[in-house]
Amino acid sequence: PSVTSSEEQTEGQRSTLECSTPYVCPWSDVVLHWEGYDPQVSEVSSHIQLDTGRVGHQVNLTSSFSWKDHSKKLLCEVSHGSRKASTEVVLRVRHAPKDTQVSLSPSSGNIGVGDTVTLSCEVGSSHPPVARYRWYKDGVAVATERVLDLRGVRREDHGRYRCEAQNALGTGVSPAVTLRVFSAEISASPAAEVREGTATTLSCDVPGREGHPEELTYTWYKNNAWLKEGPAHTLLFPAVAAGDAGYYSCQVTNSQGSDTAQAISLSVTYPPRIPTLTLFQETHGGRLVIVRCTVDSHPPATLAISHAGTVLATSGAQVALLQRLGVTASRNSLRLEIRDAGPRDSGEYGCTASNVHGNASATKVLVTRAAELLIQPAAEVPEGTAVTLTCVGTADEEEELLYTWYRNGRRLQETSIPTLEFPSVRGDDAGAFQCQVRSRNGSDTSEAVPLRVLYPPRKPVLSSFLQSQGGRLGIIQCSVESDPESNLTLRKGDDVITCTWGCPQATNPRVHVTRSYNSLKVEIRDVVVEDEGIYVCQAGNSQGRASAAVDFQA
Repeated sequence: PSVTSSEEQTEGQRSTLECSTPYVCPWSDVVLHWEGYDPQVSEVSSHIQLDTGRVGHQVNLTSSFSWKDHSKKLLCEVSHGSRKASTEVVLRVRHAPKDTQVSLSPSSGNIGVGDTVTLSCEVGSSHPPVARYRWYKDGVAVATERVLDLRGVRREDHGRYRCEAQNALGTGVSPAVTLRVFSAEISASPAAEVREGTATTLSCDVPGREGHPEELTYTWYKNNAWLKEGPAHTLLFPAVAAGDAGYYSCQVTNSQGSDTAQAISLSVTYPPRIPTLTLFQETHGGRLVIVRCTVDSHPPATLAISHAGTVLATSGAQVALLQRLGVTASRNSLRLEIRDAGPRDSGEYGCTASNVHGNASATKVLVTRAAELLIQPAAEVPEGTAVTLTCVGTADEEEELLYTWYRNGRRLQETSIPTLEFPSVRGDDAGAFQCQVRSRNGSDTSEAVPLRVLYPPRKPVLSSFLQSQGGRLGIIQCSVESDPESNLTLRKGDDVITCTWGCPQATNPRVHVTRSYNSLKVEIRDVVVEDEGIYVCQAGNSQGRASAAVDFQA
């Protein structure tokens, strides 16, 4: 049979295919028919011509073909019994792109910032072929290639993507596919810097958190230390405190993995606390007074130090300084040095701290000493050294002064000479010395300055006695005067009974030793004849040695 049809059919339009033979067999079982069509949408008609003009048999197939019929094969077949002959027709159905889909690669696992993602626009069928592609992200056109390559994915790439494939007959539109970028990020509300007491919220989010297909776990950290873990993506501070300031980060976890957000700094501002005001007077070598003020505040406070209501120094705008004043300022700290300090510098000192949130202040009273006691060559000397104590006052050089000397609070002497001399100082001369300077304007007493005299041990005091009540108990006690402390050693013959330090402990269970400063006490229980004899106590320090002996008789 022969087939007549148009080269291509168009989807949705009816077309007719003709199958014919140039002969007719009216009285036989020859059959001419179509195979492979859909009878639901097709009509078949047969026509026989038998006359002098023409002889033939024709079967017409009229149908409305769909895109699914494209490339489908139809057969026009003539059969006589088991004998068959046929002609094949391949349908070419023109249609718009069909079964358009978006293919996402990788298709599993978390997609993080910096990864590479490929989105492909796949078309199930199109005739003629697709002429143009177009990509949309969240409804906005973004590209015209069939394959959309995202290299170095950003958080902003998260969204719903769809593609359109177009040919001369129409456009195929894919369902939207969500590209999920799994990237954690922290935000602060109302801001990353807030005033103390403000209700503050830190939120840890991944793009599309609310529509995420599975539950997420959030782990919070403060200054790299674990804070809390759970399903809550927020960290709430109903009234943020200064102690809440720090660096916060969070880790978001799902079944595919986790991502940690870059830390955010939460800064809490607050007014100055009560300042710490310290006063220090150094009388040795120049009479220097140091006034130091420190404070806790954020932002940093402006500090001002005043004396009797007059501002002497400030960490902000400079004030005119006296020549004997020096100022050092740093963050929340102000230091004032007053050289050649005297009675005029006594009085109340105040420190005021202020920032945009408020102010605070503190006061202290300074009593300066006009008298100063110096010891030469040093405040700690060996016995026999020549020592001079000098009392320095601040009165005019022409004014006659009287000096009164004290040791350990007891008056030693009064003189017009400002020195107290020890040509060869002894241990008995040691003590805490003070001097009082008197002039026609009044008097002032120096601070107590200790003089330490180092001397070797004097002859030890060694005693022994026997106590018979309640058992025979022998007691041998050795004490000595020295500075520094002496190491006392008790011997009997060549044997060391005990010592203050540096010798083996007594192994005799009858012997009990009590040690104290420059003293050693030995108790011998159940005294026997062998305990009798000469006991020697040796005392030694860095300055020398001494010893004493006693005959212990039972």
